[in-house]
Amino acid sequence: MYDGMDSPGRNDPCWCGSGKKYKKCHWAEDEHLAELDGKGLEVPPRSLLKSEADIEGIQKSAEVNIGLLDYVGEHIKAGVSTAEIDKWVYDYTVAHDAIPADLNYEGYPKSVCTSINNVICHGIPNDKTILKDGDIINVDASTIKDGYFSDSSRMLCIGNVPENAKRLVDVCHQAIQVGLDQVKPWGRLGDVGAAINKFAKKNGYSVVAEYGGHGIGKEFHEDPFVSFVSRKNTGMVLAPGLVFTIEPMINEGKPDIDDSDPDGWGVRTVDGKLSAQWEVQLEVTDNGYKLLSW
Repeated sequence: MYDGMDSPGRNDPCWCGSGKKYKKCHWAEDEHLAELDGKGLEVPPRSLLKSEADIEGIQKSAEVNIGLLDYVGEHIKAGVSTAEIDKWVYDYTVAHDAIPADLNYEGYPKSVCTSINNVICHGIPNDKTILKDGDIINVDASTIKDGYFSDSSRMLCIGNVPENAKRLVDVCHQAIQVGLDQVKPWGRLGDVGAAINKFAKKNGYSVVAEYGGHGIGKEFHEDPFVSFVSRKNTGMVLAPGLVFTIEPMINEGKPDIDDSDPDGWGVRTVDGKLSAQWEVQLEVTDNGYKLLSW
């Protein structure tokens, strides 16, 4: 087969573990992927496609991830330190028999990323950073439960936020739906980023090119990389069962990044202007998409 994996006989159990005969399960989809591969398109190997059991596991992980973000949103306010947010996330996660995926990932020292105002991503929580009235903050959490990974983030506005900051947060949130509207079975991944980039620019903003979404489920970061400065009709074919995140980082000013923070993680806007990010995790389905974490 196109991806080098062995294929069962038509009357044998499907490779996905569903228990169904191959011809009643993934046979037609595999043949279509092989056909598209033969035409030179980028297609996902079957190792990236999630089974029904995988999706069920991811959803259980996502329940924890969604719940902890709900908890943060209900308790966050001016005067709270980002270290407190980190403790909320850790305590909530372990109380639900799960593991914070961020903690110790490639040396990252905390359980969540807290990126405030001009911090684009990967802000490390600490005792000295205290939220104040007018701040905007991205809280980016990832969870492992029973070996399955979930990932999503939200923008939160602290107190009386200036109109320009609120508009950036709102437009970035709208951009998520603009991207989701492009997720169609057998479509192209590049359509997602192209639509988001066009929408952001139409609203007077820029999109960070260096960071993007990613495949996820059995590992924290899987293929494909999801660019938000991509071109239409490019990128991986969106086969049913593919799971990835949409998480554009949209800047108020220039798209350029400053990743010279001494802590080795924090990334800021070069011009000091605001940045916003929302993140959702989804599965491509036979009819469109299904949101898994948000």
